Amino acid sequence: MATTLIRNLEFALTVDALDREFRDAAIVVDGERIVALGPSAEVEATHPPESVDAVVDGRRRGVVPGFVDAHVHLSETLSRAVFPDNLGTRAWVFHWAKPFYAHVGPEDEHVSVQLGVAEMLRSGTTCFLDMGSQHDAGITARAAAEVGIRGVVGRHAADVAPDVLPAGWTDEMVEHHFFPNADVALDVLEQQVRDWNGYADGRIRCWVNIEGKEPCSPELHVGARALSEQLGVGTTYHLASSIEEARVSERRHGRWPVTRIAELDGLGPNLVIAHGVAVKDEEIPLLARHDTKIAFCPSTSLKLAKGATAIGRYPEMRDAGVTVGLGTDGVAAAGNLNLMRQLYLAAGLFKDARLDESQIGAREALRMATIDGARALGWDDEIGSLEAGKRADFVLFDLDHHEWTPYDDPLQALVWSVSAASVAETWVDGQPLYRDGRILTLDEPELRTEARGRGAEIVRRAGLDRSSTPVTTTLYD
Repeated sequence: MATTLIRNLEFALTVDALDREFRDAAIVVDGERIVALGPSAEVEATHPPESVDAVVDGRRRGVVPGFVDAHVHLSETLSRAVFPDNLGTRAWVFHWAKPFYAHVGPEDEHVSVQLGVAEMLRSGTTCFLDMGSQHDAGITARAAAEVGIRGVVGRHAADVAPDVLPAGWTDEMVEHHFFPNADVALDVLEQQVRDWNGYADGRIRCWVNIEGKEPCSPELHVGARALSEQLGVGTTYHLASSIEEARVSERRHGRWPVTRIAELDGLGPNLVIAHGVAVKDEEIPLLARHDTKIAFCPSTSLKLAKGATAIGRYPEMRDAGVTVGLGTDGVAAAGNLNLMRQLYLAAGLFKDARLDESQIGAREALRMATIDGARALGWDDEIGSLEAGKRADFVLFDLDHHEWTPYDDPLQALVWSVSAASVAETWVDGQPLYRDGRILTLDEPELRTEARGRGAEIVRRAGLDRSSTPVTTTLYD
């Protein structure tokens, strides 16, 4: 295995347990792992340039851990800027997303995943938790592995179909997405894990993922977590995703979503709740006691009016010891797959909403985007921080870029001044995947051309039209 020394880095933000920051830093990568990190003089004393295979001058570069996207829908990347922004969560799902998904074929999905992964790498994301393929987890696994990124895949699953199908839904989609009962769904999901967990030399993991909320029975919610524990993996699903969902749950079941799942003994340390917006103060100890994780998606909350700034309890969750990672969600809901935008929002939303400058700030937000996301994915022993022995997943920033000119505190600059525009390189498993303005493992111009054609065709087949597609819903009421 080749050994690379990157020396003379202006800074390294480790995001380790002590949040150490090194100036004039160096990092040594041996194969897929970091073997040394610290001040250049110290690192080069044990790993002199003549002892390594390659020496890279990191002057005018800074390094941070790769970002971890704790909630994303890679199967919907072809829906960018298709859905209007006057939709609540439930109308968005039932009248826009489902019809779109119904017309995404396997080849469409392969293109969608690679397009999304390319965007992630360009903005420093090195690992993701995907909600689930519309067809088979293997589509996402193979497409992501070809590019070289790290991630968790799954397969879409639900078991409570509506009595009357809304416009745009197809019988084929319902038959594939909605299983006759929880047992049948879990059998299929177990096989997906057995087929794809550990793919690509372990860079791709597979979980027991389900849709969650109204389209899933209590048995499927609880069973997915129990099965994932049995298989030694995780599960994720949407829950408490909006105030709308909480009100429906209270009307139908007499309690908010987290309390309902807790009473069914469905919470646990291998569960990542996507969104977790509608959580009451008295539910936070339930999440903390069961070590259940949360994936907060700020952009989606803003676009779909989920209520993060009005009712969200993310600062309180963190204070109680709940692991809160950051997710982009899908491009239709959030507009982009750029986790740096979520980092920026997470650092500022609660300061402003609470009129309290002591709320989540730059340091906490960076941890949410890196080590806390890795912890949510059960991968913090390998990724999420820059430490000797961990996988070499990191991002190099171009400090000659105008966003960094001048700067004093790299942490403050990273969160408040910088965008993905100054990402110079993104490495995964010791390999540069994004460098010199391009993804090294993809023909991006060809991919984009194909994506434009496929996206337009899906919208045409789905019949999505701003003048006639509903923007409100009573489904599952």
